[in-house]
Amino acid sequence: MNGEIDGELMRRALVEAERGRGLVEPNPLVGAVVWDGAQVVGVGFHARCGGPHAEVAALANAGANANGAVLYVTLEPCAHHGKTPPCTEAVIASGIERVVAATRDPNPQVAGGGCEVLRAAGVEVEVGVLADEAKRLNAPFFKRVLRGRPYVVAKWAMTLDGRTATSSGDSRWISNAHSRGRVHALRGRVDAILVGIGTALVDDPLLTARPAGPRLAARVVLDSAARLPLDSQLVRTARAIPCWVAVDEHAPAGRVAALEAAGCIILPFSGLGGIPIPPLLDELGRLGVTNLLVEGGGRALGSFLDAGEVDAVEVFIAPAVVGGPPTHLPTFGHGRDRIADALRLERRTFEILDGDLHLSGTFRHPWLDDF
Repeated sequence: MNGEIDGELMRRALVEAERGRGLVEPNPLVGAVVWDGAQVVGVGFHARCGGPHAEVAALANAGANANGAVLYVTLEPCAHHGKTPPCTEAVIASGIERVVAATRDPNPQVAGGGCEVLRAAGVEVEVGVLADEAKRLNAPFFKRVLRGRPYVVAKWAMTLDGRTATSSGDSRWISNAHSRGRVHALRGRVDAILVGIGTALVDDPLLTARPAGPRLAARVVLDSAARLPLDSQLVRTARAIPCWVAVDEHAPAGRVAALEAAGCIILPFSGLGGIPIPPLLDELGRLGVTNLLVEGGGRALGSFLDAGEVDAVEVFIAPAVVGGPPTHLPTFGHGRDRIADALRLERRTFEILDGDLHLSGTFRHPWLDDF
């Protein structure tokens, strides 16, 4: 089969895979297409964690038409027993003659094993069609598997002159209702939402998706001295929606105990004047977080940037100028000394939302380049 058709059908599989976003994590997004040489006879995607994988769904959709056909799948089929039986068993039993996979699975339980099982059964296997697109689609999954840390998305709203609030601290609302709706949709697809204690004290946020999305995100507060008020919205709802408070190991014991008694989960760290970001991400990875949304404030965002741990950004720019001293900026921290060392977005999109400019983009993902 020629490369043009392979690419076209793999793009169809990638579109199918995207349908599972927010529904399947910590599993990867996977889509599959069955082609009988003349037409698509089956499609499927991984729709929920613990449910049928994309290959099984597509083969079921194809039925007997799968015999002698080609299966296009965005990730190597698994060959191990997990929450579901190995996908390789279903592929072999269906009579599929050729499997085209976009990329190998980084999961050590798979890692090429699925392809080996299929080849041993006489199935022709090709890997690498639209590999870059498939890896970028699953960048959060790849990062968690290869580095043990969640994928970090930094989000902020600002004016044209780069302010997140006026000099008096007023920030409601910089972005418009359409932009705020987009943020709520984003919240509904991530595993955790993080703010610094400054933002928690000033804004008293709830950090939930409204309306609710497919995921219920844990709320994380960087609070080295355990200052989060017991009457804050985060604490008052901690028993219903997880609230994780990252504190210094020397934080006042009474404050830590009070937060625990109110239902918060305490994450203690050893740091020098703040919460160390790499160990925090290691812990969040162990807690099962695949996607982390960092909403601010400037010091929290700056600490992630300084640590080199921001993978993507979602920025909303309002067509407004407030002027005044630069007391409220999207990011603080140490920053870069030279423009040449500034982080550059490698992939970016722009969209106008009722006058606001929405910029999405990703930085370089070295764990993808090395895989």
